[in-house]
Amino acid sequence: MADSAGQRLYGCFKCGNLVCCHDDIISKNFQASHGRAFLFSHAMNVVEGPKENRNLITGLHVVSDIHCVDCLENLGWKYERAYEESEKYKEGKVVLEKFKIIKHNW
Repeated sequence: MADSAGQRLYGCFKCGNLVCCHDDIISKNFQASHGRAFLFSHAMNVVEGPKENRNLITGLHVVSDIHCVDCLENLGWKYERAYEESEKYKEGKVVLEKFKIIKHNW
């Protein structure tokens, strides 16, 4: 993201590294193991962990954990593959736990 002036962004709660844009939120109605989470179309300044099968509330998915590129804090996960047809819209999307991101530039 070359120019973030005026954009509402979120940063890693631990180090402040910018990781996503408010405009990229697809849904605020996601649940993670520690509470509320947001589904984003994508994230930035993150690294992905290895892909693994994980049984989530909505069934079995292939996911990879998402970590801040600066401090390596686990912020959420990326849906790599959904086995159920009704869950396919999540593929390639990122879930970030609300308590692990902080508002920046609001």
